[in-house]
Amino acid sequence: MVKKLFTLEEANALLPRLKEDLRQLQDASGKFETLLLEYQKMKAIHKQAFQSPDGKHDPFFETESRLEFMKMETDLLIENFKRKGVLLKMVSPGLIDFPAELDGEEVLICWKEGEERATHYHGWNDGFAGRKPYPEEGN
Repeated sequence: MVKKLFTLEEANALLPRLKEDLRQLQDASGKFETLLLEYQKMKAIHKQAFQSPDGKHDPFFETESRLEFMKMETDLLIENFKRKGVLLKMVSPGLIDFPAELDGEEVLICWKEGEERATHYHGWNDGFAGRKPYPEEGN
């Protein structure tokens, strides 16, 4: 697979769609985490593995099925970022990197949730702490 390299303009053009994708992922992840906590509490209270004492009904089957489905849904949402060629570094707060080339060097244009647009970059090994302002295009 050929790695997509973004210009600053391309990264910012894609951001509105990515922001919406991120909101969907955050919502799905939040619902999953809430249901998982409820499930864990139910299991602890009931102290049973898979069947109720009467042997007729598994009280956890429905919740386990919902959790499995929700996990698949979040995995698909995460995969959507990869398909677009971007790197989802954190879900909450959202942190997205765009592979790019600057002055012949491979870098990552980065965007953090709350920023209106991508304006910084860092090296592949520098991480968020190594962010520098991206030179204005045309300079």
